Amino acid sequence: MRVRQLRLAAGLTQEDLAHRCGLFRTYMSRIETGRANPTLTMVDALATSLKVPIASLFETDMSGVSES
Repeated sequence: MRVRQLRLAAGLTQEDLAHRCGLFRTYMSRIETGRANPTLTMVDALATSLKVPIASLFETDMSGVSES
């Protein structure tokens, strides 16, 4: 869910983020819904693509991130 919130805040579609990470959109969907666990390499690619520190992918306080 955190990846989705960061993706939306960055104004990216699942397709956009998947492309930046070198993934299929369907795998990105599975990451966002918790049905897939990304490797550490993929966690780094997600953070880099979203232009956020890796730690922000694991934050639980999401009050400052819009879901729209």
